[in-house]
Amino acid sequence: MSTRPIVAVVGRPNVGKSTLFNALAGERISIVQDTPGVTRDRIYADVSWLNYNFTLIDTGGIEPESKDLLLSSMRDQAQIAIDTADVIMFVCDVKTGLQDADSGVASMLRKSHKPVVLVVNKVDSFEKQQSDVYEFYNLGIGEPFPVSATGMLGFGELLDKVVSYFPEAAEAEEEEDIPKVAVIGKPNTGKSSLINKLLGENRLIVSDIAGTTRDAVDTKVKFGDKEYIFIDTAGLRRKNKIKDDLEHYMIVRTVSAVERADIAVLVIDAKEGVTEQDAKIAGIAHDRGKAVIIAVNKWDAIEKDDKTVNKYTEDIRQVLSFMPYAEIVFISAMTGQRLPKLYETIDEVRESQDRRVGTGALNEILAEAVAMQQPPNDKGRFLKIYYITQVANRPPTFVVFVNDKELAHFSYIRYIENQVRSTFAFKGTPLKFIVRERKGE
Repeated sequence: MSTRPIVAVVGRPNVGKSTLFNALAGERISIVQDTPGVTRDRIYADVSWLNYNFTLIDTGGIEPESKDLLLSSMRDQAQIAIDTADVIMFVCDVKTGLQDADSGVASMLRKSHKPVVLVVNKVDSFEKQQSDVYEFYNLGIGEPFPVSATGMLGFGELLDKVVSYFPEAAEAEEEEDIPKVAVIGKPNTGKSSLINKLLGENRLIVSDIAGTTRDAVDTKVKFGDKEYIFIDTAGLRRKNKIKDDLEHYMIVRTVSAVERADIAVLVIDAKEGVTEQDAKIAGIAHDRGKAVIIAVNKWDAIEKDDKTVNKYTEDIRQVLSFMPYAEIVFISAMTGQRLPKLYETIDEVRESQDRRVGTGALNEILAEAVAMQQPPNDKGRFLKIYYITQVANRPPTFVVFVNDKELAHFSYIRYIENQVRSTFAFKGTPLKFIVRERKGE
């Protein structure tokens, strides 16, 4: 499982960061595609360049010295993005020339000790504006890359430079077998207390595992005879408790933690119930094909009768209807109630993620499914499904070969997915189905 590097786009306001972001992200801008109830904030996008995939994060504009509350909170937000990123794109504007504020941003970036690529935007003619571009060498950040975000010029060299800083994928291999679990959720749902309780006396090594320069802290824990790595997004240094506009950055943080995890534990506050904001956070894990466990915390504080669990489960299934596969556990981080159950669920989900099903067994299920419910047809043309095979895991990924993709309606593929899921007891993990056409059969 490889991790996508994170690239943050920073700079003072109005230098064209969002235009650059949108141009690089192309049409792949989403917080969550097709997930009901989730707003599409253009905060991050997954970008491919040649054979590299990375996550691009847009930040608000930085005004390094501003006392204005909005601008200083933008600065704090940008700082979080800088802490989270592997590589930083620092955008300046050739039309306004080098400004004091640019130098302020540059000194902030130097302190981060992260690789910085200097982008000079709004360059319409590389020949005519060459000397204007050279002025930006004075920032002491290195070579300026001239681009035009609106004209989409100069991206090739810029991206070549950006990807040259990506960490080698080999570093992560030795940790491969230990489940990596990101604890995610809104502020104040009890993420920190859950992590502390899980670490409890089982704390094995508390360390920033090599290769994680991020702000999320990775901690290795032993429970029973198994090891786990917990990725905590809660303990982020908060200088001055930035107000709720941190939702934007809560999402950035969640993206960076989920990106590195195999399994996400979404902590929901039982007293509040499940909310749209929970759906937004859950959608990040869902989009990335990660397994999800929903931990309903503060369960000890709820008045209960014999219907309470069912009612909560129903509400969660409704608000998070796009992830019917997620496992639900009711816990209390305060009292430690049912925490062993959480570990047990992590183990089951991990097994599901790694499960491989033989092609023979899959095709038996397929034949039964087709016999029970005829494939769709359109004006006398019938969908034929030739065979199905599993091609990957984490998440388990299947390819279905058919005579005509047009006829392979979403709902019928979902029906086959449900048969596969229930027969082979896939728990907690999304399944991915890819439909391929085979001609001439």
